[in-house]
Amino acid sequence: MNILITGMAGFIGHAVARRLAREGHAIVGIDNLNDYYDVALKQARLADLKAFDNVRFECIDLADGEAMQRLFAGERFDRVVHLAAQAGVRYSLDNPHAYVQSNLVGHLNVLEGCRHQQVGHLVYASSSSVYGMNPKVPFDTRDPVDHPISLYAATKKSNELMGHTYAHLYGIPMTGLRFFTVYGPWGRPDMALFKFTRAILEGQPLPVYNHGELSRDFTYIDDIVEGVVRVLDVVPGGHAEWPQEATTPDTARAPFTLYNIGHGSPVALMDFIRAIERATGKTALCDFQPMQAGDVVQTWADTEALFEVTGYRPQMSVDEGVARFVDWYRDFYQC
Repeated sequence: MNILITGMAGFIGHAVARRLAREGHAIVGIDNLNDYYDVALKQARLADLKAFDNVRFECIDLADGEAMQRLFAGERFDRVVHLAAQAGVRYSLDNPHAYVQSNLVGHLNVLEGCRHQQVGHLVYASSSSVYGMNPKVPFDTRDPVDHPISLYAATKKSNELMGHTYAHLYGIPMTGLRFFTVYGPWGRPDMALFKFTRAILEGQPLPVYNHGELSRDFTYIDDIVEGVVRVLDVVPGGHAEWPQEATTPDTARAPFTLYNIGHGSPVALMDFIRAIERATGKTALCDFQPMQAGDVVQTWADTEALFEVTGYRPQMSVDEGVARFVDWYRDFYQC
């Protein structure tokens, strides 16, 4: 298949591109290579993909409507994996306009491209952050998600609503994946594992919010990739016979659906830090701090719906996954 991957220089985009390229698909990847975090890491991911002659990269900003229009006009994509976005809950408090441009305008440009080309299936990244302060766990895609507590979360919920609209109006098969705390080699420097590993290896204090009383559904990158790749061929067909009042957020008359993609078992933040200590052989200097604005106490994915359609459950334990990241980090940074 001919597959477009947006955000290919990103953490998940790079990993999905490697997997699909190994399977022999023709990959076109785009990214704007912004400086939200170290551009050298993004370029290193792209360099890693140069080993595949079936991968092509173009530096394109999602918010550039003309460039996106040219991209779709010049290709015939069988599938689109839309992973590009301005990431980060806390950064959205400081630079909200970046989220509007990338996550709303950019998402619209992807939808328009898929509309005019009638792409066979658009799989796009949503986020566990849409659940906000939902006290019910595990989080289920049938739960209401009407009270986001960060602009980032609001943009990802908006992506889902925009996706449903285009699926309904234009019949574009659409699948949203709510990602839960992805970690592993080649990960993002703004994520906890990367920051904590760096701090521990350098003997620096690491900020631990809510005094360590947090838990996350940490999901290893290979498990995420397996889910993404399998869902590409699970094309939603809609439920035309359903009465309007019977629909829930994850199903619709339109060819539209949502899945949680996570490990399905939350890990306490302090247990996660202990795993990093074991992998590095060093002790963390924890700087306990209050809860940060826009953050939540826990995340926990109900993954049964994704298992039912793909037959896959995440395999990687936190200890093994963290150890693999630390090995990669030490090799990549020669420390």
